[in-house]
Amino acid sequence: MRPNALEILRTTFGYPAFRGSQEEIISHVSGGGDALVLMPTGGGKSLCYQIPALLRHGVGIVVSPLIALMQDQVDALLQAGVRAAFLNSTLDWPQVQEIERRLFSGDLDLLYIAPERLAGERSIGLLDRLHEQNRIALFAIDEAHCVSQWGHDFRPEYLQLSAFHERYPTIPRIALTATADEATRNEILQRLGLGEARVFLSSFDRPNIRYTVVEKDNPRRQLQAFLADRKGEAGIVYCLSRKKVDETAEWLNSQGYAALPYHAGMDATSRAANQRRFLREEGQIVVATIAFGMGIDKPDVRFVAHLDLPKSIEAYYQETGRAGRDGEPSEAWMAYGLQDVVLQRSRIDDSTAPPEQKRLEAQKLNALLAYCEAPRCRRVVLLDYFGEKHAPCGNCDVCLDPPELFDGTVVAQKALSAVFRTGQRFGALHVIDVLRGKKSDKAAQWGHDQLSVFGIGADLDDASWRAVLRQLVAGGLLQADLAEHGALKLTAEARPVLKGEQSIEMRRYVARKSAARPKKGSTAAHTADLSPEAAILFETLRQWRADTAREQAVPAYVILHDRTLKELAEMRPTTRGHLAMVTGIGAAKIEHYGDELIRLIADH
Repeated sequence: MRPNALEILRTTFGYPAFRGSQEEIISHVSGGGDALVLMPTGGGKSLCYQIPALLRHGVGIVVSPLIALMQDQVDALLQAGVRAAFLNSTLDWPQVQEIERRLFSGDLDLLYIAPERLAGERSIGLLDRLHEQNRIALFAIDEAHCVSQWGHDFRPEYLQLSAFHERYPTIPRIALTATADEATRNEILQRLGLGEARVFLSSFDRPNIRYTVVEKDNPRRQLQAFLADRKGEAGIVYCLSRKKVDETAEWLNSQGYAALPYHAGMDATSRAANQRRFLREEGQIVVATIAFGMGIDKPDVRFVAHLDLPKSIEAYYQETGRAGRDGEPSEAWMAYGLQDVVLQRSRIDDSTAPPEQKRLEAQKLNALLAYCEAPRCRRVVLLDYFGEKHAPCGNCDVCLDPPELFDGTVVAQKALSAVFRTGQRFGALHVIDVLRGKKSDKAAQWGHDQLSVFGIGADLDDASWRAVLRQLVAGGLLQADLAEHGALKLTAEARPVLKGEQSIEMRRYVARKSAARPKKGSTAAHTADLSPEAAILFETLRQWRADTAREQAVPAYVILHDRTLKELAEMRPTTRGHLAMVTGIGAAKIEHYGDELIRLIADH
């Protein structure tokens, strides 16, 4: 008699109960239905196709875009006693032949395969033969947003996956993604031929992540302050350019942090080696462009920091979502300034994309700017973008330290007038000098020290005026022309404010210290919430896990998650039966490690 879904969840994966809509999705797919699953990172998407593959006859075919991560995903399944393998370009011919032999002998439950390999004639032939023998359980399409041609992770190979439905109409398909707005959801359904699929939309909220946005002043100093009590924690620092990635990684190493660069300009071997080190060694920081991270499965990333503005709220949500997959307190920190807005707007304007795509990208950037400048809870703004209502969270910078708002109409008029009177030919630095009445060679050369606007803003300092100009650019009243060295120009939206027909509310600039991490919910100390005795045992278990992972050449989290180690340290199980009650320990792990864990615990 075949086990049911809950039995597999408990005995194979070691979890006592399903979360959210997992059970409903698994029931639908294992019953033969198609599904589009939108579930936040860390929400348990993988189980939504792994368990149906184990329940149905045959092998589950999983399309995954990241070759570097397939090994770790398969390793984790093997640890749980699931017969899994992958087919990608890292394998030699004898290895490929052995996996194909196992496919047709019924010796595999799950096969991970890259989309470009799946498009080849040999792979299609394999699938045809498997289908003829009734050996395909389901098709799972992971990172399904890669099919969106206007998305930042577009993979053209994904467009061919709609052929599954035409070629194998009786095989259920499940497409999964951690983020997609309504337009992208509709695009996934259309391009993958999932018109009849049920859509399962989970909450996008990641309550364990604290969101913080700071005005960019001295980015390195600000990053250093943020990282001050985070040494030894795994994290990702995102930068816009490859050069900045290399320089930031080098600087972080000089400050005593273990930092690795990652970007598309590196050779493939170095890139893969750095990603492997990040996944397998504890306490590593990766400094990366957006080339890094899609599908990152490392559960204990404690922070994601942005030194540059991402392209959209979707990109920001997906990148910050790589923090805290284990549910433990984590942080999303971003420094952003006027130059970020200028660069992103110019990227859109200068691209060769069709007008419709440019408009869409501009709308997405505007939504991100609104998030950065919003005087209300970050989580409320973020979730509102995805069509989800939420009460103020009490766990973001705006909730913890609310900004002061003021009627900014007069200061906006002063700033707009200074831009206009100086001929709309100068960048923010010179406009601020004019507003503050600073004598300079440039002001004298252009006669700007004789203008009526010269010195009308002397009551505000440079940082305050930078904040005003940034808000005006973000609000669409000013635009910056990179072709003219960032010259600020008025837009049509500036006219009613200048003429006094429209008021404008602004956030008052306040120099904020980088907030020390509150003791409650601290992420620095792994053992903060454990008794002294349990903390000692936890560290012993971590060392055992690190040694075991090194022996097997797998990431530590593939052996056991931190949360499991904490439960072991608190519960101190003395028998295999007690071990089965610990979250994340299934039958295979009890068989592999049970006696050793019981002995370790007994010795403490």
